[in-house]
Amino acid sequence: MDADFRLLSQMKRGEEEAIECFVRKYYPSILQYCHYHLQEIHDAEDLTQETFARFFASLDRYKHYGKAANYLYVIAGNLCRDHYRRQSELPLADLPEPADRPLDTLDTRLDLQDAFRILPPEIQPAAVLFFLQERKQREIAKILGIGLPLVKYRIRKARELLAQFLRKEAP
Repeated sequence: MDADFRLLSQMKRGEEEAIECFVRKYYPSILQYCHYHLQEIHDAEDLTQETFARFFASLDRYKHYGKAANYLYVIAGNLCRDHYRRQSELPLADLPEPADRPLDTLDTRLDLQDAFRILPPEIQPAAVLFFLQERKQREIAKILGIGLPLVKYRIRKARELLAQFLRKEAP
């Protein structure tokens, strides 16, 4: 029995400590994911909280198939898309400095932000999850609700585009 299954069982029984443990486990990565897709940290925090609120609201119907994180990413991704629809803006990822892997210089951060901005909008989510969140391709397919071959294509295309961009930017 995996740790998530045990934790989910405890949460379904209403154990507060299990709920707190679950949130502590997944909150940082979901916040980081939302922040990649939104320009404001406050919006990212709001959508992260909404992600967990929706997860817990549907907990009695949730069926565990392996990784609760995937379901959280699906909810967060949908909330990010809804956020942009409400604002009627085109989504451009504003890539923050990851808290657990700080980048060395401002120039490096800016180069990385510029590089990810050149990616087509349909490729950005897969690239962020793969390169920055270090998710496996199968996880990305589940999170984005697309087939594994499409994930592989988008990551390969992102790698090519990023390499071209970074070669042009190098002095």
